[in-house]
Amino acid sequence: MIPRSLGGRLLGAFALLALAIVLGVGGALFVVLRGLHEDEALGSLSDVASGVLPQVREAIGSGQLRGTVLEVRDQLATNGIDLLLIGADGRLRPIGNGLKPDAFGPVLVTQDALPGTEIRGTVRLNGSGYDGSYAYVATALRRVGASGPRAVAFVQQDRSAALALGDVGRTIPVVIGVILLIATPLALALSRSVTRPLRRMADATSEIAAGRATALPLEGPAEVRELTGTFNAMAGELEATRVRESELLANLRHDLRTPLTVIAGFATALRDGTAHGESAEAAAKAIEEEAGRLERLVSEVGAIERIRSGEEQIRPEMLDAGSVISETATRFRARAAGAEVELATVAAPGAALTMAADRLALDRMLGNLVENALAVTPSGGHIVIQAGPSSLPGGIDAVHFDVIDDGPGLPEGAANRAFERFWRADPARSGTGSGLGLAIVRELAMAHGGVVHAENQLPHGARVGFTLPKVPWPDPTRRSAQPAS
Repeated sequence: MIPRSLGGRLLGAFALLALAIVLGVGGALFVVLRGLHEDEALGSLSDVASGVLPQVREAIGSGQLRGTVLEVRDQLATNGIDLLLIGADGRLRPIGNGLKPDAFGPVLVTQDALPGTEIRGTVRLNGSGYDGSYAYVATALRRVGASGPRAVAFVQQDRSAALALGDVGRTIPVVIGVILLIATPLALALSRSVTRPLRRMADATSEIAAGRATALPLEGPAEVRELTGTFNAMAGELEATRVRESELLANLRHDLRTPLTVIAGFATALRDGTAHGESAEAAAKAIEEEAGRLERLVSEVGAIERIRSGEEQIRPEMLDAGSVISETATRFRARAAGAEVELATVAAPGAALTMAADRLALDRMLGNLVENALAVTPSGGHIVIQAGPSSLPGGIDAVHFDVIDDGPGLPEGAANRAFERFWRADPARSGTGSGLGLAIVRELAMAHGGVVHAENQLPHGARVGFTLPKVPWPDPTRRSAQPAS
C-alpha cells in the first residue's frame, strides 16, 4: 500500500532502493563466492589427483589397475572423494561393474585428449547412485583405441552453492547495517527538506484563510523554493487584494450612507409634517436626486462587473478618432460654458486616426474623463481633448486619447491609484461623483486590449487618458499589468 504522506513515500522509496541494493549485492556476492568455492574444490581435487595418478599409472603397467583403483577409492572415500574410470567413449563407468554397458553422464574426455591431459569442471550426474552437481578432475591415461580405461576421474559433490549461500548469509547483515547507517539519515534529511517547507506552507495557507498572510523563508530543493516563492507572491497579492477590498467596502458604505441619510432625513420630515409647502417640494426633490444617485452607483458597479466577466461584449466598428473627440466636445460644451471652462480638441495633424472600436464604449470612456476634468477645473480654466497615433508593447499600432485640464492635479502617488474603484483624490469624499468613472474607463480599455495612464502636468493640472489598439486585441498579459482595483 502506498503511503499517503510525501515523507512516507520518500522513506518508502529509500527502503525499496535499499532492498534493491541488498539484493543486487547479495546476488553479485553469491556469483563471485560460488566461483571461488568451485575453484577451491577443483584445486583440491587436482592436488589429490596429482598424488594418486602415479599409483594408477604403475598399476596400469603391472596389470593390477582394478585392485589399485579399488584400494585408492576406499582411501579417498573418507574425504568425500570418489574415484571413477572413464571408458573409451569418454563417459563415466562404476568400478564394480567392469567396463560394459552401464556408462553414464556426459562425455568428460574427448577423443583428442592426449595421455596426461587434465580436464576439470562441474557436471550434472544422474545414474549409478549419483544425483546432483559434482566437481570433477579427469586425467587421460591412454590414447584413443587402446584397450582398457581411457581415463580416471576424481569426483566430489559440488557444495559451492551451499557454501556461497552461507557466506552471503553472513555478509548481508553487515551490508544491511551499513546501508541503514548511511541511508537512514540521508532519507530523513531529504524527507524533512521537502516536507518541512510544505508543512509550513500548509500552515501559512490556514493563516491566509484566517486573514493573516505570512511570507515564508525560501528553503529546500530548487522546486520547493520556486513553489515557496510563488506562494509568497500569491500571499502578498491576496493581502493587497484584501486591503483593497476593505477600502472598497469602506468607500462603498460611505457613498451609500450619504444619500441614504439624506433620503431618510427628508422622508422623516415629510412623515411627521415638519416639511410642508415649498419645503415638502424641496424634500421630495432631494429624495428623488439621492435615489437617482444610488441608482447610478449601483448601475456603475454592475457595469464594471459585466465588463470584467465578459458579459458586456464590445462591438467594434470603424471610427475616426478626430471625429469622436469633436463629437465628445460638442456634447459637453454647454456644461463647460456653464462652468466658465473653455473646452477644446486637438487631433494630430495629417495622422491616420482610423481605428476599430466600440463607439458606445469610446463615448462613455471620453465622457467619464471629461466629467472628472470638469469637476476639478476652476472657472476660467481649460480642458483639452486630444487624440493621436501611438503604439502598444509588441509594436502594435494604436491611438491615444487624453483629457488635459489645468486643475489642481493629482495628489502625490495618486497616479497609480486613479483608476481604482471608489478611489477619489479628495480624501474627504465630499464630491458628488461615485468614484467609479475612471474604473469603468480602465475596464473598457482592457476589453479592447488597451491600457490607461494618468500623470500630472506642469505647472499644474493633470493628463488622464487611455491608449487603444487600432484593432481590438484583448490581451490577458496587458490586463494583468494594469493596477488592480
